[in-house]
Amino acid sequence: MLKKEILEKVLEIALSTGGDFAEIFEEKKYKNGISMLNGIVENVNSGVVRGIGLRIYHGFESVYAYTNDLTEENLVEFAKKLSMAVEGNPVQKQVTLEEVVYENQHPVKIYPKEYPMDKKVELLKRANDAAKAYDEHISKVMASLIDEEQHVAIANSDGKYIQDTRIHTRMAVNAIASDGDLLETGTCSPGASKGMEFYEEAIPEETGKEAARIAMAMLYADDCPSGTMPVIMDNGFGGVIFHEACGHSLEASAVSKGQSVFSGKLNQKIASDCVTAIDDGTIPNAWGSSNIDDEGNFQKRRVLIENGILKSYLVDTLNGKRMGMESTSSSRRESYKYETTSRMTNTFIAPGKDTLEDMIKKTSYGLYAKRMGGGSVDPSTGDFNFAVNEGYLIVDGKITKPVKGATLIGNGADVLMKIDMVGSDLLRAQGMCGASSGSIPTDVGQPPLRVQDMIVGGKEGGSANE
Repeated sequence: MLKKEILEKVLEIALSTGGDFAEIFEEKKYKNGISMLNGIVENVNSGVVRGIGLRIYHGFESVYAYTNDLTEENLVEFAKKLSMAVEGNPVQKQVTLEEVVYENQHPVKIYPKEYPMDKKVELLKRANDAAKAYDEHISKVMASLIDEEQHVAIANSDGKYIQDTRIHTRMAVNAIASDGDLLETGTCSPGASKGMEFYEEAIPEETGKEAARIAMAMLYADDCPSGTMPVIMDNGFGGVIFHEACGHSLEASAVSKGQSVFSGKLNQKIASDCVTAIDDGTIPNAWGSSNIDDEGNFQKRRVLIENGILKSYLVDTLNGKRMGMESTSSSRRESYKYETTSRMTNTFIAPGKDTLEDMIKKTSYGLYAKRMGGGSVDPSTGDFNFAVNEGYLIVDGKITKPVKGATLIGNGADVLMKIDMVGSDLLRAQGMCGASSGSIPTDVGQPPLRVQDMIVGGKEGGSANE
């Protein structure tokens, strides 16, 4: 990483035209990836990413640029050019950096860089073989494993200098089941902010089997009937609906501009009494966790909604200035190439007191969404639609046949008010969240929960199968 003397010099030049504040984000990242098709390795990629991003504040505005030429000569010229975008009262400010030292909350036992490539291939082979062996109708298995070791240093004109090391690893298995013209895919992709010891708990065989199970569960499913009905969403990745339809609308990047349905609603009721929602970047070794955010603030546990009342937004420093609020340590970015902004980490609905069994018993006709898929949302309105990757029809309080082609359509603010049962079995699942500051690891989660009624898109007059 760059010497502090160079960072101090760059920060001083950045402020020379009258900027209020300057910040450097330095990154060095080692990346590795392996992909496999039907047990044969197709691609192996590895590389190193290194560079810095420089940001200057002036009032409520900011300018940002990045470079991967880390010679002192270039950095000096780079800072001069960016500072010219700021028109203020020229000043000469001396910056003296003092390093913040802390205890790592996300220990790693086996660093991916030090783990032999042939052993990584073996992990994928185990997952592949388990998926293929699950059923004779599993015709294709695609498996991949990625790992990253990211070193970051953040220095700013207030004198803060702080470093962090972030380790991520993730395995993804896609199993395809086929029978004649029928074709279905199942996916399972666990990950964590851990080293290769993660695969001692996320057993590759179990990942492969789960992907194959989903594919087979949906292979002979009938089309989902459409209509408005109660929907029970299972734990784990069911939390993607809160993340997308509600979480993004709580980020200061939208709230500060009045582009969120939740702007100006702090301490107001926005959800059912049984809903408490949390964003927690401190969970040890969780996929979305880190020691610090990307502005160098220590991560926090943020209660966003408590018993239906909006308690907090997700706030970064710049948008916090615009809103008159302090940062909630919610600033994140994909890499030095992106200006950081408010983002989620590990976001979930807290456990309630109901059970999945009771939810099903109390539903005369509805949809059980066991596995959610991707979707889209408009943060300014909260309107969303999401695919259901694994669904079952509920009739007379019992799960009946699997149904496919289901889409959940609704509005985030409306759905929050219609949640009437929340289970106790919290589970989180891993995903990648894309927004203005790039693609970042985020956990989503919830216990099983029931929404009183939602629009389910399917096939008009479809039978009771997916």
